[in-house]
Amino acid sequence: MTLRLKINLIVSLLTMLFVAAMLALQMRAMRESVHEEVVAANRVAAQLLNRTAWLYAAQGTPAMLSFLQGVGRVRSNDITLLDADEHVLYSSPNSVYKAGRDAPDWFDRLVSPPPSQMSIAFPGGKLMVSSNASRAVLDAWDDFVLLMLSALSLLAIVNAGVFWLVGRATRPFADIVHALNQLESGRFDVSLRALPGTEAAAIGAAFNRMVGMLQQHIETERRAVRAESRLSESRELGRWVDQKIEQERRLIARELHDELGQSVTAMRSMALSIAQRVQALDPQSEQAARLIAEESGRLYTAMHGMIPRLTPLVLDKFGLVAALEDLVERTRNSHGGVQVEWHLEIELDRLRLDTDTALVLYRAAQEGITNALRHGEAQRIVLALQGDEQTVKLTLTDDGRGLPGPDAARETSTGHYGLRWLAERIDSLGGDLRLEPAAPSGAQLTVRLPLPAAIAENT
Repeated sequence: MTLRLKINLIVSLLTMLFVAAMLALQMRAMRESVHEEVVAANRVAAQLLNRTAWLYAAQGTPAMLSFLQGVGRVRSNDITLLDADEHVLYSSPNSVYKAGRDAPDWFDRLVSPPPSQMSIAFPGGKLMVSSNASRAVLDAWDDFVLLMLSALSLLAIVNAGVFWLVGRATRPFADIVHALNQLESGRFDVSLRALPGTEAAAIGAAFNRMVGMLQQHIETERRAVRAESRLSESRELGRWVDQKIEQERRLIARELHDELGQSVTAMRSMALSIAQRVQALDPQSEQAARLIAEESGRLYTAMHGMIPRLTPLVLDKFGLVAALEDLVERTRNSHGGVQVEWHLEIELDRLRLDTDTALVLYRAAQEGITNALRHGEAQRIVLALQGDEQTVKLTLTDDGRGLPGPDAARETSTGHYGLRWLAERIDSLGGDLRLEPAAPSGAQLTVRLPLPAAIAENT
């Protein structure tokens, strides 16, 4: 049901209720008018006949009959003359007013007053005066029919006018519905013209503002999707670059270990051999050879110090636990005044890690130890590895100066960049990294990563 039809039905119902109320009041007025007319006419006729009946009755019944015939029809009354034997000598003639027509029975029952009858007795007969409201009721019926026709005409005119006015007033809503349908179909560039009427204009303005905000949100969403796509591509590119860097580091480390290491070792051996041969013959040559051997040894030591920083070869050969133990041992050797503790809180047979997870955990330990020594000036470092069938957790705690403030962050930007890179790597593997203060002083680095078996079960 449309709004236009609803308004017309409401107006029609109210108009009908008004007309029904007016008709009820008019019916009541007609009933009172008919009652007053009939009762008054009957009373007047009875008083007149009561006074004149005795005059004519003294002259005899024929004189009374002649008088009544001369009077004829009295409105709203039926007059009957009876003799001493109750025989009808005279009855009023039928009314010629609107002859042949009568009001409907239901209307007559509603409007007619209760019938009244008066008897005037005189010597030799009796005169009966009865009320007759048929003509008054017929007049009321004619007035009622005219009123009904007027009410129906008024109802039709009012409804036609309301239908036209409501249609004109609700015409802008069709434009609004059409615009909403276009918006639902995916057209987000639709707009409404300036609509007539206060409410329609307000709705149209609100609709245009809503479409404008919707276009802005859609454009924002598109930019967000594009930015997310570019960020995803950047992350994929970053992972690819990281993989390539790790491959190149591993290749360089192996080249240093296998090729350059052997060459340096051979140079040191040859220098020592030359020094022994020319020891007695040429002291200067012996000194030069031993100098070459010492430099070769220092070069070999420096080279072996570079290899773990490039890539932990022990990680590829012996696994994460051996690589972390090697890292702890090298830290102890290079920093004699620092106490480094290592705790393994997981069974080795449960520690099934893929290459990326093991490398990230090793880099986390390496970065944490570097930051604790370089920026925190720690004297005690505790490295722990624990986990279960679902996750593996690496924890590094130190007793250094703790986390840097806003001003110190600029001085330790290298460490912060390293942690940022590490956090991105951990996030790409579905893990999380937390760096928080440790009690009573220092910092604690926690890295939690899901195991490949747990990832496979969840997917």
